Amino acid sequence: MPADHPQLDLLGAVDARPAEVHRLFLALLPDAATRTRLAQVAASLKADHPGLRARWVNPARYHATLHFLGDHPMLRQDLVDAAMAAAGRLVGVPAFEWALDHASSFRGRQPPCVLRSIHVPEPLQQLWQDLRHALVLAGQGRHVERSFTPHVTLAYGQGMLTETALIESVVWPVTRVGLIHSVVGQQDYQVLADWSLR
Repeated sequence: MPADHPQLDLLGAVDARPAEVHRLFLALLPDAATRTRLAQVAASLKADHPGLRARWVNPARYHATLHFLGDHPMLRQDLVDAAMAAAGRLVGVPAFEWALDHASSFRGRQPPCVLRSIHVPEPLQQLWQDLRHALVLAGQGRHVERSFTPHVTLAYGQGMLTETALIESVVWPVTRVGLIHSVVGQQDYQVLADWSLR
């Protein structure tokens, strides 16, 4: 079928609405002060790197993904239940600090401009590992990654940062993990549940 052929529904009629894509993931959620600092860094990068020609992320959407649970045609309750069971095992996990100290770009069709840390704190790596193990036990092993590159996406650009940009460190007190549902193309996301670290 040609790529420009209209999508037909099951009865052969043209479907006027594109199919929704529902995204589900577990992520670190920043407190208000950290969100403000991240927004300040984004404003500085925007001013200093006009060549990025980027679409900047709304600060209300800042997060750091721990585990991406896939794109789906609808919100799947089985995945929600599995993610909630996995995150429910966080009882007693201590809070910690994560210092974000540089900006860089990942490769891609719209290369993301991200904040990262030179040294990943051990508690963050352990949190990712513990959640990964819990998701496998909950039957979601096919969705979990084998490696982890913690970052916060600030923008999606038409260009890339050509080299790492050092920033004044943003020290994020990590105290909250959320289960997030978003619909691709919509501005807001929904926090379905969240868990506090001790």
